[in-house]
Order: sequence, then structure tokens, then C-alpha cells
Amino acid sequence: MGEKNDAYESVTVDVKDRVAQVTLVGPGKGNAMGPAFWAELPEVFGKLDADREVRAIVLTGSGRNFSYGLDLVAMGSTLSSVLADGATARPRSDFHATILRMQGAINAVADCRTPTIASVHGWCIGGGVDLISAVDIRYASADAKFSVREVKLAIVADVGSLARLPLILSDGHLRELALTGKDIDAARAEKIGLVNEVYDDAAATLAAAHETAAEIAANPPLVVNGVKDVLDQQRIARVSESLRYVAAWNAAFLPSKDLGEGLKATFEKRPPNFTGE
Repeated sequence: MGEKNDAYESVTVDVKDRVAQVTLVGPGKGNAMGPAFWAELPEVFGKLDADREVRAIVLTGSGRNFSYGLDLVAMGSTLSSVLADGATARPRSDFHATILRMQGAINAVADCRTPTIASVHGWCIGGGVDLISAVDIRYASADAKFSVREVKLAIVADVGSLARLPLILSDGHLRELALTGKDIDAARAEKIGLVNEVYDDAAATLAAAHETAAEIAANPPLVVNGVKDVLDQQRIARVSESLRYVAAWNAAFLPSKDLGEGLKATFEKRPPNFTGE
């Protein structure tokens, strides 16, 4: 693949035969999503969407996992301002703006006029699920595992999962994932419709994603854009309303003793003790 000239910290971008591959590279462990990810993703997908030579995009992760989700270490300061006792309107307003900015990074993928295909292997947790819920097609390797895990941190998922997964999964399956924070394997993910198909390993999954991308790239690009536009139009208002609502909800209610306990328990690798405060 021919690598693009743009240098990013959180992803690499390679283009060959009208297909771009965007690979998550961290720098956090397990391709965790830190400040660089949220800042760079809109630029990456904006440029690819404007490039007429790119007709399909494959999104994958480097190493053994797709993504561990939000980089809690790198993003800790984002939460600390609203965790302070008696947080006033200003830090809550700033936090609300941060949520909207992070939502915008995932929106850049969802709003991209160029078709997107996720190739998932290993762990896909929290923000990773937010990200794949924004693409058009999802493939997974047999070792893939998925979790809408925010509830276990005392967080209402706020950058896309709860807005987009209702358009992908049945209500019962979504509520089970979001309310329990449980992990599911690739077979279960395929059964409930979270992924289109499961392949033997990461290499086979990525190859399948590129094969589908090549099929799309061979079709008339303006018509492909039109198909995406018509399909996306049916969900734009619903998703936007949900994202606005959860951003306001979290700015108001996310700060809690339970959130502090959830984060502390995660770092200490122990079960949390939530008290509802």
C-alpha cells in the first residue's frame, strides 16, 4: 500500500487501488483513544472523504486488538474537572463542549460519504464500539470480543453507541449489552447483528474487508455516494437528537462518587463498590 504523506499520532493512512486503510495505532495501550485520536479523526476522514481517488475506507486496529476504547490515563483530566466536589456551571459547560467535540470525531466517520468497513480483531471495548457503530459494514475475526463497558465505570456511553446501535441491534440485545456491560464473543456479535460476518483470524478478516471495499470501489462513485446519502438520511435526525440529549445528560449528572469509584477500581484492578451517590 502507498502511505499518505500526512503524519498522525493515532492512526496511519494507506491508499492503494482506490481503497484507503485507516489503522488505529494508539499511542495508548491496545490502541486506546487519547487526545490525539479525538483531534485527528475528523481531519483524517474529512481528507479521505474529499479525495476523489478514494472510493472505500477500511478501518482496523494495529497489534492484537482493535481498541480498548477511551484512554482513561490520557483523558483523566477531562473527567477530573467535573469530579471535583461542588463543580459549578463553568466546568460542567466545558465538559459538555468536550463531549460534543468527541462526538464530532465519531460523527466524522458516520457522516463520511465514502463507504466504510470495519475489520475488528481482539478487543473492541467502549469507544471502540462507538467507532464501529458509525461505519457501514462490520467484519470480525473469531477472536474478537465486544463490550459496551461504560456502565461498569459509572458512565452513560455518550459518543455514539446509544445513538447508533438502536439502528443496528434489536432493543433487547442492545439493552442487555448497555445495562450489563458484559463481554460478548464474535459468534454472539454475529448472531445479534453487530457484525456482518466472522472470519478465522485477523488477516482473513482484513482481507475480506478489502475484498468488499474493492467491490464497492468498482461501482460508480456518484451512485455509491447517493446510496449512502439516502440510507443515512433516514437516521440523521434520530442520531443527532440522541447525541445532543446524552451530552446534556452527562454534563448534568455524570459527576458522581460512583464515577470516581469506577475509575479507581479500574486502575486498581478490583471490583467496584457502587453506592448510587
